[in-house]
Amino acid sequence: MLANINMIYKNIFFAIKKFLFPGIDLHTRCRSKFLSKYFQSGAIKTLDAGCGNGALSYKAYLLGNKVLGVSFNETNIRNNTAFFRFLNCDSERLQFKFCNLYNIKSLNERFDQIICSETLEHITNDKLILKSFYEILNPGGVLHLCCPYSLHRKNNLNRQDIPEDGGHVRDGYTFEDYENLLTPLGFRITEKIGLGSPLLVFIDDIIRLVSNRFGLIPAIPIFILLLPLTIFDNLNPLTPLSIYVKCMKEDPYQV
Repeated sequence: MLANINMIYKNIFFAIKKFLFPGIDLHTRCRSKFLSKYFQSGAIKTLDAGCGNGALSYKAYLLGNKVLGVSFNETNIRNNTAFFRFLNCDSERLQFKFCNLYNIKSLNERFDQIICSETLEHITNDKLILKSFYEILNPGGVLHLCCPYSLHRKNNLNRQDIPEDGGHVRDGYTFEDYENLLTPLGFRITEKIGLGSPLLVFIDDIIRLVSNRFGLIPAIPIFILLLPLTIFDNLNPLTPLSIYVKCMKEDPYQV
């Protein structure tokens, strides 16, 4: 009896989550909407490195990819596995595993595409992680990298030498930083976009304020009320909250 009641509550929770997915965080929704337009389609292997709630993993899955989402957060892995099972996703094509990105090569897999969104700023040795990405990408593979723009007022906090405890260890990156990190490894940047306009930041701040003060449930109607305004959100604002690059690993046999 108790098990049945728990199952009912779980199904109700997942139904609400499905309705709100990928959540009331407008920046997550923005990345899910725009970054996925640059993803490769078809039966390729994709790694979502730092998968969060699985929003970008799911976008790649819908494009026909075989997707592995990894995270250092075990709760994310359990929640994602259960939620996408509820959505009847093919568990052979959409999987989630616990993995520290420093040990990403221990997966003993190679990929055609790697997604790394809002993750690298949490990692002290970012150069090592990017080098590992390069090594596990197939020739001609693609890296999708999105991180906070370090010069945005919300990010520009002069964070330096911060302990790696799950929070940001740096303010973020500029496009020049991306070039300096990626080009020496053998990546070629083919696309650049800025995400997070002043309008989107303002609306998201309102929703976060309500959520932080009164809880998630009161924030949901505010989110639903304000969500239509995001149609006026634009790419490449003068000072974006986050910046994205699409990078190609050159095929050495075609260079």
